[in-house]
Amino acid sequence: MQFISQLIFVIAFVFGIGFFIRNVRKLIRNIKLGKDIDRTDNPKERFGNMARVALGQSKMVRRPIAGIMHIFVYVGFVIINIEVLEIIIDGIFGTHRIFSFLGTFYDVLIASFEVLALLVLIGVIVFWLRRNVQKIRRFWANEMKGWPKDDANYILYFEMVLMALFLIMNATDYQLQLNGAEHYANQAGIMGSFPISQYLLPLFDGFSNATLIIVERAAWWLHILGILFFLNYLYYSKHLHILLAFPNTYYANLKPKGKFDNLESVTQEVKLMMDPSADPFAAPDPEEEEQVPEKFGASDATDLNWVQLLNAYTCTECGRCTSECPANQTGKKLSPRKIMMDTRDRVEEIGANISKNGEFKEDGKQLLDDYITKEELWACTTCNACVEACPIGIDPLSIIMDMRRYLVMEQSAAPNELNIAMSNIENNGAPWPYNQMDRLNWAKED
Repeated sequence: MQFISQLIFVIAFVFGIGFFIRNVRKLIRNIKLGKDIDRTDNPKERFGNMARVALGQSKMVRRPIAGIMHIFVYVGFVIINIEVLEIIIDGIFGTHRIFSFLGTFYDVLIASFEVLALLVLIGVIVFWLRRNVQKIRRFWANEMKGWPKDDANYILYFEMVLMALFLIMNATDYQLQLNGAEHYANQAGIMGSFPISQYLLPLFDGFSNATLIIVERAAWWLHILGILFFLNYLYYSKHLHILLAFPNTYYANLKPKGKFDNLESVTQEVKLMMDPSADPFAAPDPEEEEQVPEKFGASDATDLNWVQLLNAYTCTECGRCTSECPANQTGKKLSPRKIMMDTRDRVEEIGANISKNGEFKEDGKQLLDDYITKEELWACTTCNACVEACPIGIDPLSIIMDMRRYLVMEQSAAPNELNIAMSNIENNGAPWPYNQMDRLNWAKED
């Protein structure tokens, strides 16, 4: 019987990890659909940014209640899962609390896990109340209907159940040790310290050892299978940021906010125009003539760079960006969060197309218009509030600007006001409709 249990555990574990690796490979492939960009500069500064923002949660605590609760959940959930290592070893080899030989240190570990489990439970309940009872506005925006709203609640329910199972498993284990049950009792004394789950013992008064073992084993199995399920659910959930927050903050843009990159293709054309030795009437190079000209800006997800696609997958859908957006606050259609969600959805659609056909087959869709409208793009004030607000360094503005560049430089589809300003700059050297000879008249006024 014990051998069968071990075999089932190994099969479940291998299947769970194998499916997770498959999803990770698909995720990497999808992110690599973006254009190449070099973000390997300043490694020391990048590691510092990752440690401060992703590990240290420095931007989360700017909103204290949510920040502190998130730290409870984040630290608790990560550290508690150290205990999963013991469960894996016990499951494979049929042992029980294999690390108990650590003695006092093991007692401290188990006690810490239990306290953290309680804090996680409290934090998750607070998050659920804020989302579903208090109904904070940013959690109920248009883009948060359907799956995004349900996904957020599923995760909260899941974490509640996992923490409850952990405490039930420990409580019944503790009772079985006190009862001297075979396989649970240890001549050296009680294995572990149970400062929280010991208060659950009255729930199991009058239970026989056989019944306690059933409850303990059921909680044990559901806990580890739940963790394996959760691991594979991450790919389909906004909680993918648990894995991606670290690379996302490492590869974040370190340049001053508000500084925009020049398009290399435009830079080359300007250099050619300014080169006095260039012959505009020279015959084109046959090899260059065959090359497809590089697109200015972005109309689809594959026109973006891989860091922007990483941003899209890392988005937590917390809505801090949208709640800080002045355009959104004044009733405009723009929501920076929706920009990221739409980008991720389009990348997923392209990835599914590739998985089905072996390569991308034209589907008649693109990010622009089919997902993100021109109205959304032109509502942006480029103030960088969304970038500053994001707790994990996501940059919706860079996607907006690349798509604007496409509209202006490929489609000549800028708003009329902008077209007038650009025409004035071309003709008058200034955005105002004044003759160049009159540009300095203001200085002559008293």
